[in-house]
Amino acid sequence: MELTIKKADRLKPKPDDSELAFGTIFTDHMFNMDYHPDKGWFNPRIEPYKAIEMDPATMVLHYGQAIFEGLKAFRASSGKIQLFRPKDNIRRMNRSARALCMKEIDEDFFLNHLKDLILLEKDWVPKAPGTSLYIRPTCIAMDPYLGVRSSHTFRFFIILCPVGAYYKEGFNPVKIWVTKDHVRAVRGGLGEAKTPGNYAASLLAAEEAHKAGYTQVLWLDGVELKYVEEVGSMNIFFVIDNQIITPMLNGSILPGITRDSIIALGKKWGMNVLEKRISIDEVMDAHSSGKLQEIFGSGTAAVISPVGELKYGDNIITIGNGKVGPVAHKLFDAITDIQYGKVEDPMGWIMPIH
Repeated sequence: MELTIKKADRLKPKPDDSELAFGTIFTDHMFNMDYHPDKGWFNPRIEPYKAIEMDPATMVLHYGQAIFEGLKAFRASSGKIQLFRPKDNIRRMNRSARALCMKEIDEDFFLNHLKDLILLEKDWVPKAPGTSLYIRPTCIAMDPYLGVRSSHTFRFFIILCPVGAYYKEGFNPVKIWVTKDHVRAVRGGLGEAKTPGNYAASLLAAEEAHKAGYTQVLWLDGVELKYVEEVGSMNIFFVIDNQIITPMLNGSILPGITRDSIIALGKKWGMNVLEKRISIDEVMDAHSSGKLQEIFGSGTAAVISPVGELKYGDNIITIGNGKVGPVAHKLFDAITDIQYGKVEDPMGWIMPIH
């Protein structure tokens, strides 16, 4: 397929790096492509950022058949633009596609045209420390049809967003709230797919947490409401008695790219890293015995998000005196130094594109 490029007649003013938040400003262009059973994927194009016109009966609006990804482009200290583990995001999106009966996209095709889009928008990649260009590939069902079945047609698109820190706290400890009244996903469902429904399921509990003064929700398993799964939009890690522990992937936890990076780096450094089932009671007992040293979340948006306070029922605990712990700090520095090209990449994770 031949890519067509239509450039915008008028370019948007670019924000100052110091003014960047997360998810509010979008670049001049986007990538679009369509799928039809008779044609396969067709008409790949880069065109001006614009609204997607759709019929009121479009299936994504009624049945939620949609998937997305999140990754970043970084302005390295050399001035070059580079991606962090993009092939892993593409593979994960195709796994999500299989889970939702959607059409996969050739990995090389996906990556090559993602690069084309970023190169066209290279002036949008911010330069200030801690900023980046957030990349949101998305695929949605496009049949105008009311009836529960898989759509026959799809739209795939990529939009770009220059961003600052995901949390207003920046790289500082956040407060999380353990919900006992809500669940996000169960094994055998869509918890391990990156689909909008998983995030819709988190909204009510998140609202309750925010009203109580907490930044994120820590989810327990959907069957026994006993075992820790994820925190908000991130995976979760505990440092207990000098062991780094994260819940094992069980079919209801998103396999995070940053999660995998932390596990790989920890093992490379000779740390004791465990993927296991861990209950919230174990976490609370570890705090009571003085063995709980750190808690932190991990994800593309925030990279590492230290946790300074956790509320479970009537119990509120402070972790590490409410300060960033040494393990979280070391991991954050190591990953971001690789992403921004401050150090050599020992893991083969970086892909330069300019």
